[in-house]
Amino acid sequence: MDRFLALTAFARVVETGSFARAAQRLNTSVSSVSRHVSELEAHLNARLLNRTTRRLSLTESGRAFHERCVQLLADLEEAEESAGAATIRPRGTLRLTSSITFGARLLAPAIAAFIARYPDMRFDVELSDRTVDLVDEGFDVAVRIGPIGSQNLVGRKIGETRLVCCAAPSYLAQRGEPATPEDLAGHACLTYEYSSLRNVWPFRDRAGAERNVRVVGPVHANNGRFLEALAVEGAGIVYEPDFIVGPDVLAGKLTTILREYPPPPTSIYVMYPSRRHLSAKVRAFTDFLAERFTSSDWPLSAHATPARARKR
Repeated sequence: MDRFLALTAFARVVETGSFARAAQRLNTSVSSVSRHVSELEAHLNARLLNRTTRRLSLTESGRAFHERCVQLLADLEEAEESAGAATIRPRGTLRLTSSITFGARLLAPAIAAFIARYPDMRFDVELSDRTVDLVDEGFDVAVRIGPIGSQNLVGRKIGETRLVCCAAPSYLAQRGEPATPEDLAGHACLTYEYSSLRNVWPFRDRAGAERNVRVVGPVHANNGRFLEALAVEGAGIVYEPDFIVGPDVLAGKLTTILREYPPPPTSIYVMYPSRRHLSAKVRAFTDFLAERFTSSDWPLSAHATPARARKR
């Protein structure tokens, strides 16, 4: 049994969720991938995967082994990089996950610029607003907004964003503009599934006192861009990061409100599994994003009035 091939096949099956997709990624046959995994199970004298006609799942032993397997393969890749020029010029495939809108609007141009600088790099990207388990799903890095959360992750801050409360001019003409955060109780608020506070919106007054208010509304969704599109149509008030609502505020499709009560900024992190060593490609990409985003303005400041924002 070739242990390296067996470990690689097993890791790819877990990452992709099927033998067929793993074979496609490894550019080999399904039978070859299946054989490698079976040989690995026989060598370990343990079943790693539960196989049914509909899905694959890790056994308890498989879950523990997969975590070590991912670490081992990452360490091996780093050792290969350290032996060559990759310590200076990164190469290989970086598996990345990010929220949908941030990925499409801000990460896509950043990745394009990174590839232009390092043409030997490849990216395997999954955009999802859910919280992805980096270790279990085999990702190298995640770009996340807000607290790191897991003790098994290391995070490096690469920038900040602010929540911006806004609504379409048509909505405000019909319903009026709330003067204080508490006034939101009488308005249609569009709420976001993955918010850490769920249906509670945080504000802060000039004295620094927190003004957290519970809101309700006609639509609750798991994507901020979708809620912004509803707000543009006059369906209600939205409270989303500046990189989401900024373009429509600048275009006059949304009007910022409650500007006297801006919340504190939220940090944006690049996160990766806690390891003693960090591969050249992860280190280079993290450094690149930190340089790009900490020196850049987001499309809109939560403190800006629409008039000031249009001049920027």
